Amino acid sequence: MPTWFLNLPTQFESLNLSSNQLRGEISYLNVRSSVDLSSNRFIGPLPSVFPTLQLLILSNNSFSGSLFELVCNSSSGDFLEVLYIDKNLISGDIPDCWNHWSYLFLLNLGSNNLTGKIPPSLWHLNLTMLNLRNNTMFGELPSTLQNSPDLVMFDLSENHFSGNVPAWIGDKLHLEILSLRSNNFDGHIPHKICDLQFLQNLDLAHNNISGVIPKCFNNLTAMATTNKTNNFVHAGYEYAASIFLNALLVLKGREDEYGSTLGLVTSMDLSANSLTGEIPKEIGNLVGLLSLNFSRNLLTGNIPDSISSMELMESLDLSMNRLNGEIPPSFSNLNFLNHFNVSYNNLTGQIPTSTQLQSFENLSYLGNHLCGPPLTKNCTSKGIPIDVANNGSSREGSKVNWLYVSIVLGFVMGFWGVVAPLFFIRSWRHAYYRKLDHVGRKLYVSWATMGM
Repeated sequence: MPTWFLNLPTQFESLNLSSNQLRGEISYLNVRSSVDLSSNRFIGPLPSVFPTLQLLILSNNSFSGSLFELVCNSSSGDFLEVLYIDKNLISGDIPDCWNHWSYLFLLNLGSNNLTGKIPPSLWHLNLTMLNLRNNTMFGELPSTLQNSPDLVMFDLSENHFSGNVPAWIGDKLHLEILSLRSNNFDGHIPHKICDLQFLQNLDLAHNNISGVIPKCFNNLTAMATTNKTNNFVHAGYEYAASIFLNALLVLKGREDEYGSTLGLVTSMDLSANSLTGEIPKEIGNLVGLLSLNFSRNLLTGNIPDSISSMELMESLDLSMNRLNGEIPPSFSNLNFLNHFNVSYNNLTGQIPTSTQLQSFENLSYLGNHLCGPPLTKNCTSKGIPIDVANNGSSREGSKVNWLYVSIVLGFVMGFWGVVAPLFFIRSWRHAYYRKLDHVGRKLYVSWATMGM
């Protein structure tokens, strides 16, 4: 970007240069209200801004350095409402000087090189969105949080946060997107989460969470309805225009960004934890879910038949648990499934017949005792794998075989027990022949005597 453009004496009301290939450094933005420089190639430290600026979007560039100058050493936060600096090269700790940012309600610092803990002053902001995903931050979340009652999106995924999942999350009654994925959280899932009636996307995957799956999940109203009224997730207003959120979600094993359809997506991912117990049948009340992932836990018991009520389900992953019993025959009603995995459990019986379930590869069913298409293993008329049904007769046959084997072994050992010493030891062999000769002579004398 030419320096003369930024040094023009005229002050801009708004500046939007997003989605270009502009490059270079920017030291100062003489813009009164809003700036959008996203998706360019700008480098260097973050620019200073005019004190009345309300919206600053610098996403997807190569800005580097610290947040300190922008956050602490200027009056830029006095009126700023929206601050997006995600997908840059910002490093260091988040400074603890957010007290004068009283109007800020959208903060996105995701996908940088930030480290350290979340500063106390940041928790005191009344935010609608807080996105700190994909950094190297750590520490525990505070046990209480009074502010941000209107929080809609809370994303701390892909960091090193630890401790319990805080119960105060259940007090954020407007929360629609909660992602704590890929951290070191432990303890149980707090039942207060069940109070989040607007929650559409819950991602607690890849942590150390233990305990059981709460039965009260059936109270998550937004997941229990099939009527989606908004394509977008609304976050507030700026210049009388609506602001809608974007979010990165992991569905069907793939991470994608959702924006214009985010309001239509409902998902729950509790995979790769240490959850125990059975899958509660109440989970089947979440008929609006499009994606459900409970894989890589320690879940036991049968797959609840109630899951078949979730007829809009597109992705279901229950793999790598300790589930037993059959795949419920009613799963044939899941006509929208395009991702399905129950591999590496203790499931038995015949795979239900449906257009969808037979369309998946064998990998979806490996590590079980299942039979029927798409597997090559056939079933008996009772739905039992043929190799299992023949297991009893094969055992009986093995007993008969062992009988013959034992007879042969006895003969061989007896034979060689007598013959081998005679063959290899000369003194034994001579003694044996002399004994036979002596016995032969006696028999001959006895026979001759009897004949006379």
